[in-house]
Amino acid sequence: MSKQDVPSSIAQTFTVTKFELLNYFRSRRFIIMLGIGVIIGALLTLLVGYYRPSSFTTSSIDFYSSWWGTSAAYIVILSSIFFGGDAISGEFQNKTGYFTVGNPIRRSSIYMGKWLAAFIASFMIIVVFVAMTVLNNFYYFGPNMPYQFVESFLFTVLYLISVLGLTFFFSSLFKSSSIAILTTVVLMLFAFSLIQNLVNAFVHTEPWFLITYGAGIIGNILTVPYPLHTAITRFGHVAITSYAVTVPEGVAILAIYFIVTAILGLVLFERKEFN
Repeated sequence: MSKQDVPSSIAQTFTVTKFELLNYFRSRRFIIMLGIGVIIGALLTLLVGYYRPSSFTTSSIDFYSSWWGTSAAYIVILSSIFFGGDAISGEFQNKTGYFTVGNPIRRSSIYMGKWLAAFIASFMIIVVFVAMTVLNNFYYFGPNMPYQFVESFLFTVLYLISVLGLTFFFSSLFKSSSIAILTTVVLMLFAFSLIQNLVNAFVHTEPWFLITYGAGIIGNILTVPYPLHTAITRFGHVAITSYAVTVPEGVAILAIYFIVTAILGLVLFERKEFN
């Protein structure tokens, strides 16, 4: 094949994206994750409908804060792990990359195509969960959608982009899919939250270096008024300082995480040898 016959990087990227999405559907991975999202939404619907907690039923903005503000981040993390956890490491573990890179296709196109496929699949899951959230809110409060929820949704998409960047970095770092997925799960669901609590409680320093701290804007924007950046709670002689990330700071943290991890992940994938 001559150089003139080789598709452009953009064409290669979209081809990889298309076939990666087909792989998600054929392996039923998308259906499983969609089922998980629907189950979470259904359980919340039943619990709120049965118990009618005041935090959900006081006002429309409180409903979105209690429903979306507490669950959106977990939907993002689960979707990213499902679709991105083994996206790159699987190429090494299953030896499929050995045959892929032998074709006239750029590694950057493979990386970006897989990332786009993971983003599209995850975004579709989030949209379904958004629909369930909005329908429940309409049931209790009518066709009322506060602008804060739109902002929170946009921040959720930014968080998805950032988490996928981090997920792909670990997937490029390790040749074992199980290790890449386990590392992402432990960090995103446990370690970062634990570190944030420890830093708040003992170091009394703003944990600006954590992606989960930056994701706080998803729930904070649904709180009226917006939480104070710094708050001090006293228990007798003990004072505990807590921090609430501001919107510009949160956007910057998430954007930097994506840029840095996406570049590092691509560099690792470009340099690793298939054997």
